[in-house]
Amino acid sequence: QVQLVESGGFSVQAGGSLRLSCAASGYILSRKCMGWFRHAPVKVREGVAIIDGDGDTAYKNSVKGRFTISQDNAVNTLYLQMDSLKPEDTAMYHCAVKYSGYCRVALWERSFYNAWGQGTQVTVSS
Repeated sequence: QVQLVESGGFSVQAGGSLRLSCAASGYILSRKCMGWFRHAPVKVREGVAIIDGDGDTAYKNSVKGRFTISQDNAVNTLYLQMDSLKPEDTAMYHCAVKYSGYCRVALWERSFYNAWGQGTQVTVSS
């Protein structure tokens, strides 16, 4: 049973930083495709950052240069470092994993991922 647990969400002022963590159990994250998605009220869930099995990354245009996705295989955890936060970054953030062998190319489609965490809330005030 794959379980993903996010943490690190908090209320911060604009310009601040947060680091989100996604701890995985029941599954090894190494060489898998993973991503961070966010869901704000009255908006659809959108991809923020993705990483493939080779460690190549991609970002939503609005977060490029501010957010960094990374993983630590030693502790089986995915991270999202968020700097220069803006009020429009306010959302529930979820991590997602595609668990099926070595993954070469990560996609933005939500249906590509088959394991999701419950989310951690990020609130950015102006």
